[in-house]
Amino acid sequence: MNPTNRLTTESGAPVEDNQRSQTAGANGPVLMQDHHLIEKLARFDRERIPERVVHARGSGAFGSFEVTADVSKWTRAKFLGQVGKKTDVLIRFSTVALELGSADTVRDPRGFALKFYTQEGNYDLVGNNTPIFFIRDAIKFPDFIHSQKRDPWSHVQEPDNAWDFFSNSPEATHQFTWLFGDRGIPRSYRHMDGFGSHTFQWVNAGGEAFWIKYHFKTRQGIECFTAEEAQRVGGENPNHHHLDLLHSIERGEFPKWTLQVQVMPVAEAQHYRFNPFDVTKVWSHKDYPKIDVGVLTLNRNPGNYFAEIEQAAFNPANFVPGIGPSPDKMLQGRLFSYGDTQRYRLGINHTQLPVNCPHATKAANYGRDGAMRHDNGGRGPNYEPNSFGDAPKQSNRPLYAPLEIHGWTGSHAWTKHPDDNDFVQAGDLYRLMDEPAKRRLVHSIAGGLGAVTRQEIIDRATGHFRQADADFGARVETAVKAVQASLKGEDVSVQVGASTHADALG
Repeated sequence: MNPTNRLTTESGAPVEDNQRSQTAGANGPVLMQDHHLIEKLARFDRERIPERVVHARGSGAFGSFEVTADVSKWTRAKFLGQVGKKTDVLIRFSTVALELGSADTVRDPRGFALKFYTQEGNYDLVGNNTPIFFIRDAIKFPDFIHSQKRDPWSHVQEPDNAWDFFSNSPEATHQFTWLFGDRGIPRSYRHMDGFGSHTFQWVNAGGEAFWIKYHFKTRQGIECFTAEEAQRVGGENPNHHHLDLLHSIERGEFPKWTLQVQVMPVAEAQHYRFNPFDVTKVWSHKDYPKIDVGVLTLNRNPGNYFAEIEQAAFNPANFVPGIGPSPDKMLQGRLFSYGDTQRYRLGINHTQLPVNCPHATKAANYGRDGAMRHDNGGRGPNYEPNSFGDAPKQSNRPLYAPLEIHGWTGSHAWTKHPDDNDFVQAGDLYRLMDEPAKRRLVHSIAGGLGAVTRQEIIDRATGHFRQADADFGARVETAVKAVQASLKGEDVSVQVGASTHADALG
């Protein structure tokens, strides 16, 4: 036997027998002294780390980002500073609300999380496949997710909970219109766009700041499932999206996205017609056209899913020089929450895991101790300031530009901009759809809203769609009545006049 291939315990001692437990005689009880058995079972008992509270089910791959346009007049970030420059990247796609064992094909936003291994440290961009989100303030996020998760009594997702939260959160109307539309269920991770969703800050070498939005446009083309296709495919293969990504890369069909940004001069933010930091809204592409930046290519599957994807930790607070946050209230909450959940899920030293540590530079700080610490700084100091010339020192240059702050502390609503309301962009999105798309949108909404048991919830939710567009709301109301009648086994034509069942659902 090759001694390098021998089976050992965790401490490196050789294992005598991996097929039979030690017992008191041939037929006696198992002995507590069987260290290999106890260690093997104890490790197995602890193999599953806590799954992510949201975005639990995911897939990922590695690749590179190549700059194709000079954007140095807007940012001093070095990984964006030269045409042709390439940076290693990790991306993780995911569904949001359901657990690790759920299907890939549910109607849900898809997470689009990126880790750029830059020479100035890791830059994490944690977005979705939608340019907007359900809520604009992180203080509402735990309640929003609770409404989407399993009910504490019935232990299933309850339509009453999801739609009750929506009916009391009119700012979600835009995202609901997007989610229940034709792009609500992508055909694969390769065939969807990605967005930073939030507004971020770029700062150039001269200290001039800009507000920006990220858009990752798929080069494979947008392809989506209908609700019926998703139900069939998910029933046949709940791992459809995961395997599609895995196998496409194995075949050498490397997915690509073009990164584009919208750029807003800081001085224009205060007077823009919408609040530019409200993540429930988009910036008009006519007002701020998209500008090409580079190309993202995925070309390597993880060698071990647990080590490189399940243990991957993304944190939107991981900025690099030239990139920073904005006053977006949802983003501000995420700057704390993501790192905090990784400290709970993976431990205080999760940034030392190979997938999370910097690749193109080296982390140097005074973090010490904690579980699973394998490099504890040796004889060097664990404090700062200190008198050791070779010990890490602060740079004295901020990563991003300061924000001007004024006013009293308190729980404030944002200052209104001229066109700020919760319904105008949802109505604009609805009116952009052709007639078949409108019918499909209403059909999808009615399927969920029609299952709600409390009429006041239905009325409030329908009212939001009506405020977005009168025709939109009227169609939803008619379609919901048809679904309710169908669930009761009644003649639908009685409920909706002369309309057929199919017409009522559109």
